[in-house]
Amino acid sequence: MVSSSHEAMHRIFQHDPGLFSRVSHFLGVDVPTPVKATVLPTDLTENSPVERRVDTLLRLETAEQGAFLLAVEAQGKKDPDKPASWAYYAAYLWTKYRLPTALLVVCQDHATARWAQQPVCSGPPQLPTLTLTPLVAGPHNMPVITDPEEARADLVLASLAAITHAADTVVNEIPKALSTALRDAPEDIADPIVEFTAQGLGNRPAKHLWRNLAAVDLSFYKSYISEEIRDEGRAEGRAEDILLVLEQRGLDVSDDVRSRITDCTDPELLRLWLMHAVTAPKAEEIFGDQ
Repeated sequence: MVSSSHEAMHRIFQHDPGLFSRVSHFLGVDVPTPVKATVLPTDLTENSPVERRVDTLLRLETAEQGAFLLAVEAQGKKDPDKPASWAYYAAYLWTKYRLPTALLVVCQDHATARWAQQPVCSGPPQLPTLTLTPLVAGPHNMPVITDPEEARADLVLASLAAITHAADTVVNEIPKALSTALRDAPEDIADPIVEFTAQGLGNRPAKHLWRNLAAVDLSFYKSYISEEIRDEGRAEGRAEDILLVLEQRGLDVSDDVRSRITDCTDPELLRLWLMHAVTAPKAEEIFGDQ
């Protein structure tokens, strides 16, 4: 099953195709800013029982280098079958569109990034017929953006920085800078950034920080995306309040009770449980007749 963080890691390049030229600086290459970008179909399946589908495919045009294709793959872990698939993508796209093809792999951990950037040859050692060398964006080379002014200068890059550093200890400072920068952004610009960041952080601890920041710093946004994130942030905060009240009263909180509280996403039900937590003689009794 495709995760939300997987989708965010490549769809952010669909949202802003020019991001690739800005990211390339951190990858050790210099790709000109595209003057035109087209999102292409991602299904690369031919008359074969094996489906080949790239995550994101863009046709970029630059004033200096002309047109080229960019295939973006989000990779969450090492997969020995992927290099062969990536080689197929590059060869197929070159054949179909007759355009130079670049491959960008976006990762969220150092081990996967190191694995993904290793050159892979399809032929025997003495006959390296086709050598695959992907560009890799990950925590090893993406910037750590902790200054709101720097985040404001490139909101999409700041979002990608938070996504690629999601598993790093430095990640908490990036959402703080990004949420501050988004306060001045128009809602139609901020909404996709809020969504990409929330999705890209996945189930990692930084997700809770981002949702709390969205609930407080970005409270003036009224879109369904922002409202959904705020509702989740409020629910998580209220669940923590319930547990804190029970623990301060010296009541034993079983794993079942804790799980039921933290898994609940209904703000009104959590509010009711919080009221019960103040007087209930046992933690189990905060749920009433439910």
